[in-house]
Amino acid sequence: MIPAIKRYKTLVVVALLLTGCGSQGTQTFTSPTARASSLPSSGPSASAAPPLTGAFGVVATSPATDNYTVSVIGVDGKVVGSAQASSPAQVTCAGGFPADVPLPVSTSNSRVYYMDAQGVVRFLTVQGETGRATTVPTGSGRRSTFAVSPDDQRIAVIVSDFNPSGAAQKLYVEDLNGGGNHLDIFTSSGASGLWPIGWHGNDNLVVALVPVCVGGGGGPQEFHVVDPASATRRFTIGSFSTCPIAGPPSRGGAVCENAAHTQANVINWSAVTIRSISLQGAAAAYISPDGNHVALVTGPGTAVEGYKTFGGLHVCGWIDDTHVMSAGQAN
Repeated sequence: MIPAIKRYKTLVVVALLLTGCGSQGTQTFTSPTARASSLPSSGPSASAAPPLTGAFGVVATSPATDNYTVSVIGVDGKVVGSAQASSPAQVTCAGGFPADVPLPVSTSNSRVYYMDAQGVVRFLTVQGETGRATTVPTGSGRRSTFAVSPDDQRIAVIVSDFNPSGAAQKLYVEDLNGGGNHLDIFTSSGASGLWPIGWHGNDNLVVALVPVCVGGGGGPQEFHVVDPASATRRFTIGSFSTCPIAGPPSRGGAVCENAAHTQANVINWSAVTIRSISLQGAAAAYISPDGNHVALVTGPGTAVEGYKTFGGLHVCGWIDDTHVMSAGQAN
């Protein structure tokens, strides 16, 4: 995974005006999130409210400092809600390398969820309302990562205890409110581990296969679609040996690149390759929510599949099918 948006506080929202795109409306986010997703509104109660018309992006600053900030961005580039939390403690693993962990942030159809240093998971709405959702395990050398289901009912948590060999991990799923219906569904140990990426609907959990230490390469290599009641794998997206994942996923699927970086494949959530894109070198790939366009980011700028190249623009996520977020101005 290449979660570039975590590094930027100020983003530029660009209207691409892609031909063939439908009108902007409520985006119901029912798949893994790339930290830039549709986010209809919710109140502060335990149950998600009916969604409002609109689409929003979610950005977070780096948790490498004492505190980090989570913000909700509208298609006009304005911040509509923001919250700050204490950053989870940094953890190390094999060889003293930093452990490779995702942002302590998740999204549902109605809220952003974010975790503090004590393992408290809170939520943020588009009205700027915040509240406490649940608590996940923390401790010396321990980090919990999580993904909340689209309907705000369930949470998947991976608890990682880092050690000189990598990490020992446990995956459990339980009710978001109250922790009922708890299921321990998977354990592993070694140099490779899992991240909880998100949910595809309420009945498919998506996890990423990753090297648990930064020295192992970093970032997701494959996405696994699994049963949230048993961890039985249903589909594998990408391949760590032949086509590693090249960027964050969306409702529309994911993108992987071959080892030579001459071809990228767009893959749906049933593990079917929809199309291939020719490359001229390694590129970070951001797929639109509808899956119809891929923004390929390199040093000089961003090439948006089916549209044009933007010099000096470095896309870091999509808000909807016609708007992207970027860390710089387009030429």
